[in-house]
Amino acid sequence: MYGIKELDVNTLQSYMDEGKKIRLLDVRGVAEMAQGMIPDAEKLPLHTLPARLNDMDADELTVLYCRSGARSAQGVGFMAQQGFDNVYNLRGGIIAWVQNGMPLEAVPVS
Repeated sequence: MYGIKELDVNTLQSYMDEGKKIRLLDVRGVAEMAQGMIPDAEKLPLHTLPARLNDMDADELTVLYCRSGARSAQGVGFMAQQGFDNVYNLRGGIIAWVQNGMPLEAVPVS
């Protein structure tokens, strides 16, 4: 996507394996999250992002993902406009994550 910084699944997994500090945000809806999340991701439905920006460090490596990468790309664009320079979209979203054989974490229904 033009103007949106992205990471692919293998790069994200490498960062995670290296123990790199990453804030991983799942911007899908709660019902979608119930199907599983990338390990160590935080729940942050896209519509809540503007209200939560003050809780975030603009310099922290932050990766957003959704089902396919479209909604998370919108979130990355919004965050970039607000001065977040180290924010990335997970290319292909959780679909690409699963297709690459990466693990999911079960999410308790709340």
